[in-house]
Amino acid sequence: MSFTAALPALLLIALALVMFGLGLSLSLGDFGRLRENPKAVALALAIQMFLLPGVAYLLIVVMRVEPVYAVGLMLLAASPGGVSANLFSHLFGGNVAMNISLTAINTVLSIISLPLIANWAIATFVQTGQVVPLQFGKVFEVVGVILVPVAIGMVVSRQRPAFAQRMGQPMKAFSALVLATFSIIAIAKEWTALTESFSSLGPVVLAFNLLSLFSGYYLARWAGLDKAVATAVSFEIGIHNSTLAIYVALSVLANFQLALPAAIYSVSMYLTATAFGFLVLRRKTPA
Repeated sequence: MSFTAALPALLLIALALVMFGLGLSLSLGDFGRLRENPKAVALALAIQMFLLPGVAYLLIVVMRVEPVYAVGLMLLAASPGGVSANLFSHLFGGNVAMNISLTAINTVLSIISLPLIANWAIATFVQTGQVVPLQFGKVFEVVGVILVPVAIGMVVSRQRPAFAQRMGQPMKAFSALVLATFSIIAIAKEWTALTESFSSLGPVVLAFNLLSLFSGYYLARWAGLDKAVATAVSFEIGIHNSTLAIYVALSVLANFQLALPAAIYSVSMYLTATAFGFLVLRRKTPA
């Protein structure tokens, strides 16, 4: 079996391990903690579920993104916050507990929202049969790859808390490695298509990432949330789980071009998130 043929299975295993690592950092208390700051939760979910897909759609229309890449960008917009959001929040003074709690609820909600948004994007932008919509069986597959490993991780964390704590940092490092590896693979495999379309695809991905980060932070501050919580909201909705988007594109929808926006994003987000952190969050005067 060639590496290309084995790639979807390898990606499934990698994503399952990433989700298991996320589960190790979660507990039922994280969901209960959401009640402590309902304004932050409501704002973050509203941005994630409604504003970001709307922003992605406007960017697609204004920048005239090609249909197949438009679907890929909407798929990225529908993906929940990634594990890396917790790391960036920690580095730049965010409320990491809020990040973990938001990641938990966002991941669960994406089981419903991601298939809905993906199918809407396919019906809106690609009506020629180039991309097959998510069927019920495929939706169940997405549910399985998200929910089952997270649930197992939470059970292990409850039964073996010392092991969960010991594996926390290695799993974060593994998650970052998975992002980088599969991004490089996706970019290398479709290098010709990428270079031909980068003039439109690169800027729209970068714009989406920056708008996500800035809207999360400044809307939270406008709503009266303190800087630590606003930072958590910003990274939660600005650092997406691009591994999940790539998995859905490759393994569920079987279209490599759909993975390119998420592949570019998963590399560029480290640069944009770091720059955002130093330019906005490390200011001596309140932002």
